[in-house]
Amino acid sequence: MKTLWYQAVPGRSVVVVTESTATPATPAIPVPGTVTVPPPRRPPAAAEGGGALGPLGLFTVLFCAALPLVDFFIVNVALPTIDRDLDAGPALLELIVAGYGLAYAVLLVLGGRLGDMLGRRRLLLLGLVAFGVTSLACGLAPDAWTLVAARVAQGASAALLQPQVLATIQSTTAGPRRARALGLYGATAALAMVAGQILGGVLVAADVAGTGWRSVFLVNVPAVVLATVLVVRAIPETRADRPAPVDVPGTLLLAVSLMTLMVPLTEGRAAGWPVWTWVLLASFPVAAGAFLAVERRAERRPGTVPLVPPGMLRLTGMRWALPLMMIVLAGFGGFMFVMAVAFQSGLHYGPVRAGTALVPFALAFFAASLAGPRLTARYGARVITAGGAVQAAGAAALVVVVLRDWSGLGLLELAPGLAVAGFGQGLQIPVLVRLVLADVPPERAGVGAGVMATAQQSAIALGVALLGALFLAVEAASGMRDALAVTLTAQLAAVVVTTALSVRLPRGTE
Repeated sequence: MKTLWYQAVPGRSVVVVTESTATPATPAIPVPGTVTVPPPRRPPAAAEGGGALGPLGLFTVLFCAALPLVDFFIVNVALPTIDRDLDAGPALLELIVAGYGLAYAVLLVLGGRLGDMLGRRRLLLLGLVAFGVTSLACGLAPDAWTLVAARVAQGASAALLQPQVLATIQSTTAGPRRARALGLYGATAALAMVAGQILGGVLVAADVAGTGWRSVFLVNVPAVVLATVLVVRAIPETRADRPAPVDVPGTLLLAVSLMTLMVPLTEGRAAGWPVWTWVLLASFPVAAGAFLAVERRAERRPGTVPLVPPGMLRLTGMRWALPLMMIVLAGFGGFMFVMAVAFQSGLHYGPVRAGTALVPFALAFFAASLAGPRLTARYGARVITAGGAVQAAGAAALVVVVLRDWSGLGLLELAPGLAVAGFGQGLQIPVLVRLVLADVPPERAGVGAGVMATAQQSAIALGVALLGALFLAVEAASGMRDALAVTLTAQLAAVVVTTALSVRLPRGTE
């Protein structure tokens, strides 16, 4: 067995390295005037025979990250066609969207833990294959209930896939390369959501080979095949040095907590708010409290690693940036859903026009995300504050144009407000993602990725539920114009809150 002894010699720029075949019990012989320094700990990827993430590998993980997020939003513009073809009705349409999001959110942290245990590349491949199979099942569904079941399975597959992306980035990059990769992930995530609605509109209108709405799911199959080939070629295998076993009580209690909150909020309106929705909502604080108590007890018990270590939530990024990221993403998710409904049902845009109306938003977001790393290096977290102010201006402009000229509202009138709002969000989301994960240690990369992805998905689903419920309630009472104006004003209020809170973020540039 070889042991390396590193000796730093004062006054010299060289490091003397002595190699010995002595056993670990044999001490190194100190040299006068030298200091013995232990060898640096190797990163997990190197210890496991993997390697750093190259450009193709980074493209591959970002492509994999985009697939589940595109699929959450791609159905928005296809819902009217699904309703007509499958006679689904409002409640089942809600389930087609919410079933995917709920399964996705509930299993994300578990997916991250499994990647730490079994290997992130292996879980990424397994998740991709399952995602492709369940997408095919969605595309071939003969009725609405079969589609709901396939969407739930598709969300579970996405939960295996998504955490491995962030964990791979965390464990195969460091320093500026990690910061850049995390910034690109944040930009990719948000752009994927916008692209989902644009792509959905194009596919439904194109009616490829007579598939209609089914093409929004079937398009995943060739994408998954391509992603699988890329993962095999470009992604190194990584796993935690000392993986912890699955925390079964924590996993079950987290699932119960999320379900008691998200099921009634996503299904309550369509179901008419029956008694069971209020019972579940009342159960949420109890379930969440039990989850936190079990996790704290597990963290104090020697040899036990909780599903979500409470100590991780006390990290600076998790404590300050995660709540802000959730508020921003909740507004983003609700905005995307409401605009899809308003474009098609209120302004009577076709699927393609409804999708392309968001192009100014997407282009401005992309431009901001490219400028974000350079601006953050110079101004630190103040970029988030500036982004919030810009987004607020864009939201205000949209409210004005909606109230002033609803009957003749076209793409040219909407474009300025959408572009300004998109630029503001592009300055916020990638930087917040980077801050959330900045101080998560590589050996906890899977858990950290699962926590952030769960918060991300839960926030988007809750934003769709809350802003969607507000929009539809006002629409029933006062019409589509007022519903859109009120919902945009509510989002504007949330942006003002996050902008004010962002001044408390750490001001460092890294």
